[in-house]
Amino acid sequence: MEAVLTLVTISRPETTLSVTRGAGRLMLDLGYAPVAEVGLPNGRRADLMCLGPRGEIAIVEVKSSAEDYLTDRKWGEYLPYCDRFFFAVAPHFPRDLLPEEPGLIVADGFGGAVLREAPHTPLVGARRKALTIAFGRLAAMRSAMF
Repeated sequence: MEAVLTLVTISRPETTLSVTRGAGRLMLDLGYAPVAEVGLPNGRRADLMCLGPRGEIAIVEVKSSAEDYLTDRKWGEYLPYCDRFFFAVAPHFPRDLLPEEPGLIVADGFGGAVLREAPHTPLVGARRKALTIAFGRLAAMRSAMF
C-alpha cells in the first residue's frame, strides 16, 4: 500500500485567526491579558492589545502572509500606544521581510514562541493611564452578560 501525502492549505482569514489565537495564548502564558481588535486613539486597530501584570502595554500585529505585510505599512503608527510592539506570523511566513526592530512571535492555533523580544519603550504616564482605563472599560464591556 502506497502512502499518500495530502497538502492542506488554509485561507488568509483562517491563517489570521490561527496566528491571533496562538499569539493570544502565548501572551496569556507570559502573564499578559490580551484583548483582540482594539481601537486606538489615532483610528488604527490593534490585532491584540495586551496588559501586563505591572501595567505595561504590548501590541501584537498579526501578519498572515507576505502580501499582507507588504501592502500594510502602518505598523509604526502603533508604537506611540504601547511599551512593546510585536509582529506575530505563522511558521511558514518569510521572516526576512520583517524589520528587525520590533519583537517577533511565531504562532499557530495552539500557541506561539517569542523569537525576538520587543524593545521596551515606556509610555508617558498620562497616555498609559488613559490607555489602561480605555482597555479596562473595553474588556469589561465585552464580558458584560446583561
